[in-house]
Amino acid sequence: MKYANLGHTGLRVSRICLGCMSYGTPKWRPWVLDEEAAQPFFRRAVELGVTFFDTANMYSDGVSEEVTGRALRKYAKLDEVVLATKVYFPTGSGQNERGLSRKAITQACEASLKRLGVDTIDLYQIHRMDPNTPIEETLAALDQLVRQGKVRYLGASSAYAWQFMRALSVSERNGWARFVSMQNHYNLVYREEEREMLPLCEAEGVGVIPWSPLARGLLAGSRKSLDDKEATTRAGSDTLSPILYNQPGDWDVVEAVKQVAEARKAPPAQVALAWLLSKPVVTAPIIGATKPEHLEDAVKAVSLKLAPEEVKALEAPYKPHAVRGL
Repeated sequence: MKYANLGHTGLRVSRICLGCMSYGTPKWRPWVLDEEAAQPFFRRAVELGVTFFDTANMYSDGVSEEVTGRALRKYAKLDEVVLATKVYFPTGSGQNERGLSRKAITQACEASLKRLGVDTIDLYQIHRMDPNTPIEETLAALDQLVRQGKVRYLGASSAYAWQFMRALSVSERNGWARFVSMQNHYNLVYREEEREMLPLCEAEGVGVIPWSPLARGLLAGSRKSLDDKEATTRAGSDTLSPILYNQPGDWDVVEAVKQVAEARKAPPAQVALAWLLSKPVVTAPIIGATKPEHLEDAVKAVSLKLAPEEVKALEAPYKPHAVRGL
């Protein structure tokens, strides 16, 4: 495993982040592994040198945080891992059990600390921007959590570049703790972040930790077409993938990954992740793992160096998408 600073902070993280949305309860989503089935993935991740783990308060309605916290206390030293979680989406039926108001954030943080079984969250991220709450209220509440010692670093996820820049500016103007990471949608099939968000993050010293680095499994090479619902359990119930990846050229990108992978005698997932890791602004892709090879391939990608002609072949088929900000 290799390690890097998260943006311009001194926080060191593994170049692969294990996303924990897949661990919790299948009652939430049919492809989610229960706690017993999830244990081997945490154990193996720690053995492979993974120190960065990401979850959210809404995954499995909070059960993911519980499973993640117990597993890391069992298999790792909490002082040696970076534990990240998120806040924004509804976690109950109450009007303040959602969003980024001061009340919602304060209550959500306390609940996450309890479920994770920790005194401090290493990286606390807003899952989305909240259009119903002034950004000043959100950022002041987050800064207070840092000052109280309940949170060490702040991050954001899925925003338009102008929204993110505004948030950074408001924090700086008020002397508040600012976002140090951006968890955004970025992979070989969706590269619109290269237009504004990635240059912004590079200029502002923000670490990029992309979600869906394999385009919801498309770049893993198991699907036979963009609309293949039979390849995996998740593919069969995935309603977002057809919305995100429906351009005529998207499958051409998948085929390009397969061709480079075949020539390399490496799994397509390794090649797709190696491409992401080759981008200087990317700190660590967030990968999901429900099969042992998912984790093994991801870690091997850290050492896979692509030649310039391979990068060119991977990027050539890309066709622009709508900028979604999610």
